[in-house]
Amino acid sequence: MELFRLFITSLMPVLKVLLVIAVGLYLATERVDLLEADARRHLNNLVFYVFFPALIGCSLADTVTIKDLAALWFMPVNTFISCIIGSFFGWILVKVTRTPRHLHGLIIGCSSAANAGSMLLILLPALCEEKSCPFGQSPSCSLYGKAYASLSLAMQAIYVWSILYFIMRSSANHKVNVLNTNETRIIAMTSLSSNDCSADGLHQIDMPQTDNRRKEEILTFEKAKQSFMMVLRSNSLKKIFAPSTIATIVGFIIGIASPIRKALIGDSAPLRVIYNSAVLIGEAGIPSITLIVGANLLKGLRGSGVGPSLIIGIIAIRNILMPGTGILIVKVAKNWGMVNSDSFYQFTLMLQYAMPPAMNIGTISQLLGTGESEFSVIMLWNYIVAAFSITLWIAFYMWLVT
Repeated sequence: MELFRLFITSLMPVLKVLLVIAVGLYLATERVDLLEADARRHLNNLVFYVFFPALIGCSLADTVTIKDLAALWFMPVNTFISCIIGSFFGWILVKVTRTPRHLHGLIIGCSSAANAGSMLLILLPALCEEKSCPFGQSPSCSLYGKAYASLSLAMQAIYVWSILYFIMRSSANHKVNVLNTNETRIIAMTSLSSNDCSADGLHQIDMPQTDNRRKEEILTFEKAKQSFMMVLRSNSLKKIFAPSTIATIVGFIIGIASPIRKALIGDSAPLRVIYNSAVLIGEAGIPSITLIVGANLLKGLRGSGVGPSLIIGIIAIRNILMPGTGILIVKVAKNWGMVNSDSFYQFTLMLQYAMPPAMNIGTISQLLGTGESEFSVIMLWNYIVAAFSITLWIAFYMWLVT
């Protein structure tokens, strides 16, 4: 009876999310066409640059103190552990199914990177609003839920736009390299021949070895300098220091620095109008990103060439293997004293493993120009299954920690 009550409690926030996703999908259809491609792009930019930074910064500033920061250190570690385990499962999947090389990064990304930020920002506050929620009163529960989700969002963004971006880029480049192998070899051999036969090359043969070594050192330094500048200017590094990451840092600073916190937060704070305005802006983030998720799923209805074995494999990884692994990781961390006894905190750590693939993977696919249609189909089926699996895992996690 207790487990059934928890199941009903966990069902309500998932149903709310599904209803808003259905509205987003309907608004993206050709008949309505309010969330067509350009509209989604503009709304996504608002979420990325305005709504989510305001929501994340305010959530962390209002809830995180120095004491809380010491207790939350395991959440970023938990995020990267889940990414490593998911990458391992994804690597096994591409080997078993013999996935084309240019899609390896996409499959590993869908297996490792979860939508642990935006989905948690939707689910945790909605769960706290239920009267039968076992984690206490709604105001404090919602605040801590937003803080946990904000920190997860920042950590997931760092992983997606650093490690995963380079994995997917190397896989996408493999397709181009295979098609142009012969041309590249011919160009390289021609270049080598011309360099060997050039007059400068003949003079270099007569130079002492010390001069050759100096030239090699200069060339190596120039190459290293160019590589470093390329990294600094790359899109991935810009995404790591995205507005949401910067907002996380600012939120931590405000929450930890007591004078700044007292000046911005509270009924008697002299600058409370700034904080309240940011909160008002941030509240638009959750419904906006949910509508975008629904609109993006419309692409998956049109299908692609991705095989059913890949779809089933990713569904099994994200909805069975990863949630089960999350229980083991959190329980071991608690026994080793790395996680405190707060049931809501343990619940959130476990729930990070049960989320569907991250939407940022689709953005990377668009940037790289490969795997976009495959990702849409994978996301469609994963979100359909997640509607049921998340409800079951939420109920089981609540029963387990309480």
